[in-house]
Amino acid sequence: MHAIIATVIKLAMRTFLHCAILWIFSVSSLYGAVTPERIAVIVNKNDAKSLEIASYYQQKRKIPDENIIRVAFPVTGSMGSHLFSLLRQQIYAQTPDHIQFYVLAWSKPYKVACMSITSAMTLGFDRKYCAHDCTPTAPNIYFNSNSSSPYDDFQIRPTMMLAGYNVQNIKAMIDNGVQSDGTFPEGTAYLVSTTDTARNVRSYVYENVKAAFSKRIAIEIVESDALSEKQDVLFYFTGKAEVDELKTNRFLPGAIADHLTSSGGVLFGEHQMSILHWLDAGATASYGTVTEPCAFPQKFPHPGIVIDRYTRGESLIEAYWKSVAWPGQGLFVGEPMAAPFYDKRN
Repeated sequence: MHAIIATVIKLAMRTFLHCAILWIFSVSSLYGAVTPERIAVIVNKNDAKSLEIASYYQQKRKIPDENIIRVAFPVTGSMGSHLFSLLRQQIYAQTPDHIQFYVLAWSKPYKVACMSITSAMTLGFDRKYCAHDCTPTAPNIYFNSNSSSPYDDFQIRPTMMLAGYNVQNIKAMIDNGVQSDGTFPEGTAYLVSTTDTARNVRSYVYENVKAAFSKRIAIEIVESDALSEKQDVLFYFTGKAEVDELKTNRFLPGAIADHLTSSGGVLFGEHQMSILHWLDAGATASYGTVTEPCAFPQKFPHPGIVIDRYTRGESLIEAYWKSVAWPGQGLFVGEPMAAPFYDKRN
């Protein structure tokens, strides 16, 4: 059984590497499609923190009142699939047809049975997006797409969470996203190759990524278990259960950072490092899985796709969501409208 699993994962890594070659020939310009009119904020009336965060986000991003969707449900880490499906029906019934993206203004729940809540809200709850032992899961129809209107094109609304350890942290994350817009930061993409063989599987594409985009943005491939004392972090991709020295680095507004591991998306778990650590350290977005994914790189962001699309002007939620081929188990947390490489004032 272990030999079969290892073979499947090796084939998956080859496919992941092949993807790194396909998209480097894409040269069309892109733009941040997530304007205030096209995103809806979902707020839990039973959660005082959710109400506060939704209000703050609406103010900062000038979200129209008609795009604020208020529902009521229990504040718990994991939600059952039946209750969630009823909740999603209520949300869709309140959603204006022109809405293309959702943002969830809460930290709990972050999981729906075997799926993340961001993927369940985007795709609908379906067990084809859940792993059965070490198996592939259903693909992302939005993966590496040039669509700027995913609901119109694919009948999905990509979703991200405004989550954090406390309200102050979440507001700081929102501020980072807002401050990043149109700044064209001169930051560095750090592709960190660790000694953790099982979790270092994305390093297979690092050289391709650097070759493809080093003329557009500074890219450093670092062989280390932790980055430290860097003052210009715009991207940080690594593979490890726990990542040390996070707060010794300076994350630029709009920074994206994540670690490939089994349960980074379990926001308030203690087994492995929560992705909230990245946001607490100053990153604007992160990603992690809520159930055991095994070492399939397709279940995690492809660094090259994120870097390519973000630096060509796509909004954060677009670039991040389009970079995960099999996203069912993965949780997207961050400020979705951040667009450092697109000047929305023009």
